[in-house]
Amino acid sequence: MIRDERIPSDELRRIDEEIRSDWHTGEDVDFEDAIAYHESLPDHKRFADVLESADKPLLQPRAGVPRLDDQIELLQYLLEEGKADLLPTTIDSYTRDNEYEKAQQGLDKALETGDDTLNGFPAVNHGVDGCRELIDAVDAPIEVRHGTPDARLLAAITFAGGFQSFEGGPISYNIPYTKRHGLEETIEKWQFVDRLAGAYTERGVRINREPFGPLTGTLVPPSIAIAIMIVEGKLAATQGVRSITLGYGQVGNIVQDVAALHALKKLGNEYLPDEVVVTTVFHEWMGGFPPDEARANGVISLGGMTAAIAQPDKVITKSPQEFQGVPTMEANSAGLRTTRQVIDMAIEQKIDIDGIEEEQDLIERETRCLMDTIFDHGDGDVVQGTLKAFASGALDVPFAPSDSAQGAVLPARDDDGRVRIFEWADLEMDEDIKEIHKARLSQRADTEGREQSFRMVADDVDAISDGKLIGRPQGDV
Repeated sequence: MIRDERIPSDELRRIDEEIRSDWHTGEDVDFEDAIAYHESLPDHKRFADVLESADKPLLQPRAGVPRLDDQIELLQYLLEEGKADLLPTTIDSYTRDNEYEKAQQGLDKALETGDDTLNGFPAVNHGVDGCRELIDAVDAPIEVRHGTPDARLLAAITFAGGFQSFEGGPISYNIPYTKRHGLEETIEKWQFVDRLAGAYTERGVRINREPFGPLTGTLVPPSIAIAIMIVEGKLAATQGVRSITLGYGQVGNIVQDVAALHALKKLGNEYLPDEVVVTTVFHEWMGGFPPDEARANGVISLGGMTAAIAQPDKVITKSPQEFQGVPTMEANSAGLRTTRQVIDMAIEQKIDIDGIEEEQDLIERETRCLMDTIFDHGDGDVVQGTLKAFASGALDVPFAPSDSAQGAVLPARDDDGRVRIFEWADLEMDEDIKEIHKARLSQRADTEGREQSFRMVADDVDAISDGKLIGRPQGDV
């Protein structure tokens, strides 16, 4: 039975040798050589140190293309023209599914034609040397961003290749992403990822770990996201990780988003061990974007204003071409500059918005209910508690494709556009909190002259892409 226990050193070595045989580039991984390479990097490329020492929100886009030279060019452009503070390497879908042969075929075709035949950078296929060439060429810290349920080989190669930050986790890269992998399986595999990061940390190379906060990216109630971030943070800490960045995805109501980011930082420091440095990352709107680029810039600007008030440690930016899919590097750079302009204009102002403390208190109470039920389900063990809570529906994520979650909880916006829970299903929550949500949604129903129903949920999912925040019936304001 899997538990929240540190993987022993001999077991870490056994798994490491096993997974490195999955693709030939795994043979080039050498831990001692990797430590020496990391130690050779200048201070301004050390991800955790740069992030943790920042005095204002750092900006980081998403970006990944198949060819090494193109990835270098893309990141240098985002650094120089977009003024990004931190950089990503987004991994391709075949690698995320551990289909390295298909990734190789896509890379070979990209090299032959010059086309972007993959939707990201196949780091496993480029291997340790390719990763180091990228790290050496770009003058800023770079993070691996992906979406991989089984990220063990990807972690082994990219850590050895010089990357010092690795996104994802066993819940956040399972529940929103896959039906093929059970939650127990992904927790076990991510324990290796975190233990490997812990092994580097013990040798003085602090690998930053960043659970994926937006989850399904569709009206996720803040307390659900925060509880899952805390669980993934605790799992990583058990394995020796000491730099953890907890994430949160924008829902669009400034009061609720600021309150959630404040609660995330406070509860992260409360629940995670003292030896862990907790930072936060704010993801600009992860749902559907308006097709009109001017309106899309408005969505981005709202994210920038929220970040200026809440002051997370990092912001993941969006581009005005989100509706079209993968943006050009020029559009990606524009999203960075738009966000920076708003933050720089607003961050010096003393912006005081009524309701933030009250909303933060509600979010914290909800999160504690969820954490208590996780501990109760597992008799204190967070792994067993998480598995049993998801199985019973006491912990759930809206619109989740994974069979490991019930996906029965349904959110809707209240009259102010804050995300509330319309259908609780079996989610564990105090009754007085449920009554608060019910009253807020009832107020919206009264405003719109309709009954509370699933129609509200459906209307809200598409609202921002349609140019609104709340999915009100046609003609209502």
